[in-house]
Amino acid sequence: MAGKITDNMTEEQLNERHTEKMKKKKAARDKIIATKTIEKGLVMVHTGKGKGKSTAAFGMIFRALGNDMNVGIVQFVKGKWGTGERKVLEAFPDQVQITAMGDGFTWETQDRQRDIEAAKQAWERAKEMIMDDSTHMVLLDELNIVLRYDYLDINEVVEFLKQKPEMKHVIITGRNAKDELIEAADLVTEMTMIKHPFRSGVKAQVGVEF
Repeated sequence: MAGKITDNMTEEQLNERHTEKMKKKKAARDKIIATKTIEKGLVMVHTGKGKGKSTAAFGMIFRALGNDMNVGIVQFVKGKWGTGERKVLEAFPDQVQITAMGDGFTWETQDRQRDIEAAKQAWERAKEMIMDDSTHMVLLDELNIVLRYDYLDINEVVEFLKQKPEMKHVIITGRNAKDELIEAADLVTEMTMIKHPFRSGVKAQVGVEF
């Protein structure tokens, strides 16, 4: 049955039309999927002013763990905070390497040289994890922040990512991703803030922000 849905169509006619529509959609999707034959490690960037960049990245980490993959995590800025995800990850010591190198946000330390040194140390650890053949996915949490303040050379970071092992997945989070990184990435997602409770005086909540 073809044509538009009308008010006088019976439930059976609606169901038939829906079935036909879904068959066509499935055929189109199957055709598209059949053309996707490349398998490779991805560089993925989560950026934007909206909440959820690290949250989505940790969701991918947990998905990888569920698929018996080994993961590495370097937290560049907020790593020394106690968070719910860190407690969960402690249950997978054989699959997880996690390093917290940050000393807090740069406006808290107010010490540029200290921040630069911490960023460099974190980046060296990140490179080790990325080149480790036993690790399948590496999360560089809040790397975009240190790149924004030029604590690391964006060109060095991009060139290294281009030389990563072919099947290694790398996730990078943080606001204000630089254009060079966006250009080099395979997948870029921008979180857009529409509404946030912080602006209404609500502080960070356990289980939501950390």
